[in-house]
Amino acid sequence: MSTSDNTSDKLNTHEAYMFKCIELALRAKAQGESPVGSIIVQGTEIIGQGIESNKMHNDVTFHAEIEAIRRATENLKSQDLSSCIMYTTHEPCIMCSYVIRQTKIKAVVIGLTNKEVGGLSSKYALLADSSIAKWDKSPTIITGILEEECRKLAN
Repeated sequence: MSTSDNTSDKLNTHEAYMFKCIELALRAKAQGESPVGSIIVQGTEIIGQGIESNKMHNDVTFHAEIEAIRRATENLKSQDLSSCIMYTTHEPCIMCSYVIRQTKIKAVVIGLTNKEVGGLSSKYALLADSSIAKWDKSPTIITGILEEECRKLAN
């Protein structure tokens, strides 16, 4: 297999997982929530998924990313998600980025960035911060996967 084929396979895999996130985001939207969906993948298995549901729970911590992390840590019976990749329709906010760093997720694949409160592209770039001694290296970040489809979720 050539390098370009391998890159294409990875892109197709990223897109397949992002389509799952979009399905989850549409569920959140149908429930009157912000249209955000997230999954945690270990190997090829989805071990956690979440939808935005802070209105339903009357709790601001019910973000899709945190819900996916909660399910993944329950399934693994561990807070160490260093063997996992997160996929999410929208850039994790600052709060979610802190949880991602604490659980050591190795990569985050993002559909749509958020320069105002995003944990990567705002001035509070916790996902990329290397100044906090207790955190391992920053996760690998991949942005723009199905970006247009993710952008359409807000309409």
